[in-house]
Amino acid sequence: MKITKYLHSCLVFELDRYKLLFDPGKFSFAEGRVTPQMFADINSIIITHIHPDHLDIENLKTILALSDATLYTNAEVGAAIQTEGIQFKVIEKGFYHIGPFKLEAIPVQHEPLLDNPIPQMTGFIINDKVLHPVDSMEAKLTGYKNIDLLLMVTMAPFTNELRIAAFADAVNPKQILPVHDGYAKDFFIEQRYDNYSTHFKKAGIKFHKVYRVGDSVIL
Repeated sequence: MKITKYLHSCLVFELDRYKLLFDPGKFSFAEGRVTPQMFADINSIIITHIHPDHLDIENLKTILALSDATLYTNAEVGAAIQTEGIQFKVIEKGFYHIGPFKLEAIPVQHEPLLDNPIPQMTGFIINDKVLHPVDSMEAKLTGYKNIDLLLMVTMAPFTNELRIAAFADAVNPKQILPVHDGYAKDFFIEQRYDNYSTHFKKAGIKFHKVYRVGDSVIL
């Protein structure tokens, strides 16, 4: 299984030539380094929640037109995109199979936000190997302790490095792939990822310094 990052929280999972795209949001497309055309060969798309850094409706329309992919999301996102004429399948809780991927969908609580409502959000366990908590650090997620790979928020207005590291320490994954870093310039990301890498190395956890367009890891 290959996981490729396209800035912020936009990821492509690839297995047996099947490509599953997560959260092509506005932060990925903002500077033109990522374009919808890069996803013309996508088979399916998952949108985890309604926030614009995870959902870009206009670019999503273009990706769907180019790829003819199947879109999966929760009811809140579905209500928003349905008004734009976008078709989707609901994925909120339980086990699903999308191509070669086995997904456990988990309702998760978004971290608190300043003067904003908390959205409906769906996290995932992917092929029993990857924990994708999205923008959540709920205590219940530490029940997936020792999982092969954690997709870890690394910077956000709703948290700080101490809370992030404490959550990841509690999960104790074998590896970490950092996400949610589209707020920062490359030089700052590199500095913070050096810091994270040093911290997690003490526990024997491999921290992948993945942030450039097209950077990937293989499980």
